[in-house]
Amino acid sequence: MKIVKYAAITQLLLFCVLPNGGFAQNKIAQTGFQFLSVGTDARATAMAEAVTTIEGSPMSMFYNPAGMAWMNSSIEFVANHTPWIADIDYFTGAIAFSLQQGRYGVVGLSFLYVDYGNIIGTVVASNEQGFIETGDISPNAFMFGASYARALSDKFSVGGQVKFVRQSLGEPLVPETDSTQGRIDFSTSVIAFDFGTLYRTGFKSLTFGMSIRNFAQETNFAREDFELPLTFKVGLSMDAFDFLGVRPESQAFLISVDAINPRSFQEFVSIGGEYKFYNTLALRGGYAANQDDYGFSAGMGIDARNVVVDYSYTPFDILDDVHRFSIRLTF
Repeated sequence: MKIVKYAAITQLLLFCVLPNGGFAQNKIAQTGFQFLSVGTDARATAMAEAVTTIEGSPMSMFYNPAGMAWMNSSIEFVANHTPWIADIDYFTGAIAFSLQQGRYGVVGLSFLYVDYGNIIGTVVASNEQGFIETGDISPNAFMFGASYARALSDKFSVGGQVKFVRQSLGEPLVPETDSTQGRIDFSTSVIAFDFGTLYRTGFKSLTFGMSIRNFAQETNFAREDFELPLTFKVGLSMDAFDFLGVRPESQAFLISVDAINPRSFQEFVSIGGEYKFYNTLALRGGYAANQDDYGFSAGMGIDARNVVVDYSYTPFDILDDVHRFSIRLTF
């Protein structure tokens, strides 16, 4: 019965999001707010973000909110820093609270801030240079979300997040008439939603999951309408040692696979792996297929009781390589 219930919820969400049986085939560069698509968690990105079925961390709010329903501690906090391409900085964080040891679910708060740096504004002028400077422009973007997840049984959990998203390209000085200029606020905001489910099958450690992220109405920016980067994921994971007759003591080798259908890009598959030794050292790797600029990723983590430090590395073909850093605290 639980499998039937899981399948029914999955089909309902698919029906709501994909009324025509799927996104359009030609989907390149059709959405805005693309900063929501950049992965920032070091553990997740080291596994090529194949983490739809990874549970127990506040960072589930950024991938599948249902995952935080099985958080083991009372309070967990995680913070991440990603020095992104072109000197862009991403800062994300999340905190989750287990209510009566999960009896009434888990609530969480998350944030994301993007610093694009400063840009020198200019306007055309009849001088030797052909322009004059109008001051610095400081574009930025941020997201603030509130989440709730609950385990409906020892095998099935659901979760959701509502988030306020805003992007600002600053207030540049632009011509209003032939002789005057004025400043225009190039910014817009929208409310978006994430949903997710997890199902522990009962067959060894096999887990299925799905998530829908950035579900929102169409919004407007600088006289142009656009949609958010809606993303649908289905994933499964399992400890590879389950196939051995004898499990190595205090070791685990998690294999995770996600199928991703984004609104703004072609469908692709991500595969991730995580080897844990005595719950202290974690070695990770992943591969994202059908990507133009990157594919492989790797990383590691160190668990020192109540403090976990993670690192990931993603090499790009043309652009600068990306390093991500995360720290997680449990109370």
